[in-house]
Amino acid sequence: MYPQTMFSKKLAVIAVMMLCIASLQAQREVKTLNDNWEFRKPTEEVWQSVHLPHTYNLDAYQGRHYYQGKGLYRRAFTLPEVVSGRRYYLKIDAASKAADVSVNGTKVGSHAGGYTAFTMDITDCIRKENQVEVTVDNGRKDITPISADFTFWGGIYRDVWLISTAEQHFNMNNMGSDGIFITTPQVSAEKGVVKVCSEVTNDGAKASTLEVRNSIYSPQGELLQVVKQKKKLKAGETATFETLSKEISNPDLWTPETPSLYVVKTALVDAKTGEQLDEQRHKVGFRWFAFDGNKGFTLNGKPYKLRGVNRHQDQAPVGVALDDEAHRRDAVLMKELGCNFVRISHYPQDDALLEACDELGLLVWEEIPIVNIVPDTPGYADNCEQNLREMIRQHYNHTSVIAWGYMNEILLVTPGPDKPEWPVYKERTVALAQRLEAVLKAEDPNRSSVMAFNMTNLYNEIGLNLVDVVGWNLYHGWYVGKLSEFNAWCEDQHRRYPDQPIIISEWGAGSDRRLHSTNAHAFDFSIEYQQTYIEHYLPFIEETEWISGCTYWNFIDFNVAARQESMPRVNNKGLLYNDRSLKDVAYYFKSMWRQDMPVLHIASRDWDVRTGKADQPQAIKVYSNLSEVELLVNGQSVGRQKVSNCHTVFNVQLPEGTSVLVAQGMRDGKTVQDAMTIRLNPLPDVATGAELAINVGSNCYFTSAVSGLTWLPDQPYTPGGWGYVGGKERSTTSEIANAVDGPLYQTWREGDFTYKIDAPAGEYEIELLMADVTKPAAQLANLLGKATEEKQAGETRFSIFIGGKEMETDFSPVDGGDYRTAFKRRYVVQHEGGSIDIQLKAVKGEPFLAGIKLFLCRAGQ
Repeated sequence: MYPQTMFSKKLAVIAVMMLCIASLQAQREVKTLNDNWEFRKPTEEVWQSVHLPHTYNLDAYQGRHYYQGKGLYRRAFTLPEVVSGRRYYLKIDAASKAADVSVNGTKVGSHAGGYTAFTMDITDCIRKENQVEVTVDNGRKDITPISADFTFWGGIYRDVWLISTAEQHFNMNNMGSDGIFITTPQVSAEKGVVKVCSEVTNDGAKASTLEVRNSIYSPQGELLQVVKQKKKLKAGETATFETLSKEISNPDLWTPETPSLYVVKTALVDAKTGEQLDEQRHKVGFRWFAFDGNKGFTLNGKPYKLRGVNRHQDQAPVGVALDDEAHRRDAVLMKELGCNFVRISHYPQDDALLEACDELGLLVWEEIPIVNIVPDTPGYADNCEQNLREMIRQHYNHTSVIAWGYMNEILLVTPGPDKPEWPVYKERTVALAQRLEAVLKAEDPNRSSVMAFNMTNLYNEIGLNLVDVVGWNLYHGWYVGKLSEFNAWCEDQHRRYPDQPIIISEWGAGSDRRLHSTNAHAFDFSIEYQQTYIEHYLPFIEETEWISGCTYWNFIDFNVAARQESMPRVNNKGLLYNDRSLKDVAYYFKSMWRQDMPVLHIASRDWDVRTGKADQPQAIKVYSNLSEVELLVNGQSVGRQKVSNCHTVFNVQLPEGTSVLVAQGMRDGKTVQDAMTIRLNPLPDVATGAELAINVGSNCYFTSAVSGLTWLPDQPYTPGGWGYVGGKERSTTSEIANAVDGPLYQTWREGDFTYKIDAPAGEYEIELLMADVTKPAAQLANLLGKATEEKQAGETRFSIFIGGKEMETDFSPVDGGDYRTAFKRRYVVQHEGGSIDIQLKAVKGEPFLAGIKLFLCRAGQ
């Protein structure tokens, strides 16, 4: 008996081992194919080595007219073996805007859409030695977007995966999804139910009886229940398994503050042998929500203000070719600001971001990029529908998602009612909206539909308010009108459409850290005006019950190849710089939104080197959620002030040189402090050899990022100083060529005027800056009124006199050059003392001058 027993035990062990090996072979295998790719453009002969994610549009950082066309990718890979009876798939998370894929010379499929994933079955053409070829095209006009205020980055800019499954597996052919869709059809504080719909495919040669097992785990990891369903599938059949859990009592509810997630492990098992064939895991939260035109947004039955930002996905120097950790980092930064909401604009983004929103607690509005206009292009509407279905199915299981969107500012460049083409465009636009709304509700009736309008009531009048929630992109006090008009617009909309839920989906002002002003105004791109703008908008949004919430435009300064303005290639409305360092104004949001912690920030990091007189008060702003703040300069208190609207401003006299600022206050009996250093440089004294640099026609200080020289804001002349006599201020949004310090040339003084500079006798070098913008550049439609207010003028010619001597006769800066191009010329002048007069006299048109720099070469004897 003993030998036989031992033999039986050995057989049993071997049998178990064989079963384990078989089970392991049946499991899904997943790995990236991101390394060792090669790339070239069709016009190039040499392949370059690249690693995914990759974009071929880094030229978008260099000029307006970046490459839009095809890019060729290829990669060789070797398999240890091609296992008979297994299925092989290639999944590409995003390739913009379209992709044709071949494996070993056989075309395996195409995909239209640059922001959603797609999976292709490569079983029939795979072998041990393989070559994958992907042709990407970001120039297609039948695929949205075709017009937008962002760059259409080309390339395979997300992960590529090689996936292998058993012959029986969860459906791999469902628009890039994993074929499993989870809902919570019953949810309350008292109970919750989980429904799982799993699509299963039998790619075997014969029928198979299969069982789906859904194991539900609590957020603490406890197995709560297992729900099963069996079905017999014919060869080649795909079937849906639906399971409904028992009630889960007193579920942990998901909120941004407590993002509790349950785990659903979905396993596919051979019902006959018990062998596990496939498995997927998802996280699901119990939550419910509602939008109301009068009461705003509620989450889990309680009023809840949506506080968020729009998020573009690029970062220099890699464009949109970001690794997963960069997406996760952005979610962390948003949470740290106090966001509970993000509009993923204007296109579906990486799974890593959605997963982080689930885990960290960020509610999500996600959309497809139908922007500005609906063209009459064959296939366009079909591709839009496909992209909408893909987005919903791929991100269906993310608890964070509460709204799907499909149009943004769709009437922006559409011919208006005053144009003969209007009826056709209107009909086509409304028809597509109706089609997509029906698709959205068929795909997901449990989430809200949303569309973003720009500043015209035409959207309501023609029926585009068919969505559940209207988003308003409002820029009063920036592109158009005054700040107060924002409040009036919102109130008028609510009065007209009281039952229509609204979100302020975009609002923002640009800022350039090189520009600062003590007299800031719209479109000067000063740091200070962005702060003023935000400090006006946010309290109104917060205090207005019927506004569900907002998403500030934008989370970051992001790339727009076609943008001009003060920072060409950049939309600089961000709360963070593109490198993800925070602007001072980000702490205003943090002060408003982070009531769970003390916030205290001296808002002078963006202007920590200033120029002025030691006896001239300097405005030091402090952002805080404390009730009172004290400011100390070099250890001496300059007073305590109450905080209103999460900020207070101290007007203090700083000594020349470096000072230490300390702000402090109390929270819950504990001292809270913030400290920084600030430097005050004296006003230039030309008699000592300091350079006097004047930002002519501008209200802003401009500090060159290259030289560090600060150009002073323009001022009228007073005896003993310097300034203008006559003329008028003008500005442009046109990009100035050949200029590193572009903003200096984008403002100027115009007309017959004189500039007077009182200076001691000596030899001076005087440099004059100008750019002829009498032919302004075409601008993006997104600049609204700013895009059309600059008019072409006729040829301008003038003469320049310095100290009474004619330096240029019948002159134009475009002589031998170009319009909208930086021109600077230096003149050596002998000055006898008194005022140096720089005079421009018109020959034709109106003279202009953008900058003056004066330097004493040798003092007078």
